[in-house]
Amino acid sequence: MAKESIYGNWDDATIRRFKSWQTRTILVTMIGYAIYYFVRKNFSVAMPGLTAQYGISNTSFGIVIGIGSLIYGLSRFANGFIVDKYSARIIMAVGLILCALSNFAFGFGVNISAWITGVDAGPDMINMLILVMAVTIVLNQAFQGVGYPPCARLLPSWIHPGELATKMSIWNTSHSIGAAAAVVACGYIMGSMGRDMSGDAEIISTIAANLKLDPTVAEDMKQIMAYATHWDAWRWCFWIPAIIAVGGAVFLFAGLRDDPRSVGLPELPDTRTGRTSDHSYTPGQRSRFLRTMVWANRWIWTLCIANVFVYVMRMGILDWGPKFLTEARGMSIEAASWAVAIFEIFAIVGTVFAGWASDHWFAGKSHRMCLVCMIGASVFMLLFIVLPEFIPGFPVVVSISFLALAGFFIYGPQALIGIGSANQATKDAAATANGLAGIFGYAGSFLSAIGVGIIADKYGWNTVFYLIIAIGILGAITFVTMWRAPRDGYARSQKFYESEGKSER
Repeated sequence: MAKESIYGNWDDATIRRFKSWQTRTILVTMIGYAIYYFVRKNFSVAMPGLTAQYGISNTSFGIVIGIGSLIYGLSRFANGFIVDKYSARIIMAVGLILCALSNFAFGFGVNISAWITGVDAGPDMINMLILVMAVTIVLNQAFQGVGYPPCARLLPSWIHPGELATKMSIWNTSHSIGAAAAVVACGYIMGSMGRDMSGDAEIISTIAANLKLDPTVAEDMKQIMAYATHWDAWRWCFWIPAIIAVGGAVFLFAGLRDDPRSVGLPELPDTRTGRTSDHSYTPGQRSRFLRTMVWANRWIWTLCIANVFVYVMRMGILDWGPKFLTEARGMSIEAASWAVAIFEIFAIVGTVFAGWASDHWFAGKSHRMCLVCMIGASVFMLLFIVLPEFIPGFPVVVSISFLALAGFFIYGPQALIGIGSANQATKDAAATANGLAGIFGYAGSFLSAIGVGIIADKYGWNTVFYLIIAIGILGAITFVTMWRAPRDGYARSQKFYESEGKSER
């Protein structure tokens, strides 16, 4: 077997062993990170059930989602520093255990609220439930922030920069796999579990009032009965994924290793940063390195700004898709869940395509493919919103196809910004750079959550999505300014260590 150029002068046995560990690392982190989404995106499917039972408004959900998004971004940022210093394997497994615990707590939120207030119904209990919901979601988002930084550190250590966009884009499908699996599973839970309270007139009246539906209208009554037949099903949307997450944490701990050297393999060629020691820095050198590769790197900051726009668009669809489709398009919760799952399935294909195109069309310059993707996402979101408004009886299948094609394009930048940040900062600062990009991304998610909830309540869902399209156009403009950026920052890193007098060469 001929040696591949990216492996330099390695012998065939070393290449085979390295590829085996590389594949193992990609697959284990993909499955593990998909399970993180199982205990994260379950909330979006549970929201309609919570509204039906307790009358919780879009604005309240938006505030909770928004605050949680900010906490997630800060957690990713903080954990970027931690993971660059300590074991990525242990940190990722522990984070998933903590997410499981917070999901168990959310499922018991009504019991906790009743215990605190001393009542099991009424405004006091519901207000306490919103508070408990907020606390558990914020805690969950803080623990979710432990999930990505270990991957941002592990993958650049196991994948050559010339292949990183292609292989890490495949890895990034874990977002969509996890989200799609979560919404389908939780949609099934919402439509098949819980208690049958359809014979309770008080329950029927409560649901009708909370959803502002008229029981005398056949279509409204059908929707009311769907929730009444599966009363409290939303709890299982948290308990079942939590059980899966516990098993996932064990799987991560058993399956991962931190880098090639930990299993006796050499460091990849072309990924040497110029540091003379693999394990230590001279006093103050680490801070100076981060300043050069992250804090004073214009391309990192451009990617961060672009990430705001990407996340507003992506999370606006993903977090609010089920609610929009049930309230504005009249779908059942199961049908809406499947529609969002189709969005995620197309996102899987789009993510892989974006990574492949970055390496094969743009020589690894992922920021150029991001521009193409943002334009595509904006166009298909416009078609999704506009055509049903102006064409009476517009086919729902075609409308959902436009939403799916928007997903095909929007997940490309979401994946490629992480890849671009890792390449620009080099493997020695990849987690820190991705943590910084994460803060900006989830600031965008915060704006999306707060803005969507308020705007949907006051101005309607169409206004929400017109604004999301405008955000997509701003994102495209941001990527235009980065067109001439280099593929990676390894030359910049070499110059840093040469100036430090510590270069190996």
